[in-house]
Amino acid sequence: MSTLLIGTCPGPPACADVHTYLFVDGLDLVTRSDGGALGLHPRRLLRPGGPLHPTDAPREVRIADLGGPGPDRAGLTITVRLRGETVVWSGLMYPDREHGVVEEVRFQLAQYLGEVQRVHGTWR
Repeated sequence: MSTLLIGTCPGPPACADVHTYLFVDGLDLVTRSDGGALGLHPRRLLRPGGPLHPTDAPREVRIADLGGPGPDRAGLTITVRLRGETVVWSGLMYPDREHGVVEEVRFQLAQYLGEVQRVHGTWR
């Protein structure tokens, strides 16, 4: 099982905009997937019943905007689904610490929902 830790940037003056960091096992998923990507606003990703809340049916979730113009740079997406007491993120393609590729991660439901709720509480 992986561990999710969510961070946020409050926007100016620290950053150009408010955005979400998604750390999976200590690695920044968004930055490692695309160095020009910027996580979406926490209110958009973390709201109750929102995109990162898992359901039995898999759903594609945009987690970040990518830098640069063009249709191929529209956004970074993952597939989120619930399998019993496990949240599964798939459709990933980022380097791990050993220079392999992470394609899927699994989280314990209680830890995952607790982390999403913790950070959402700061953005109500």
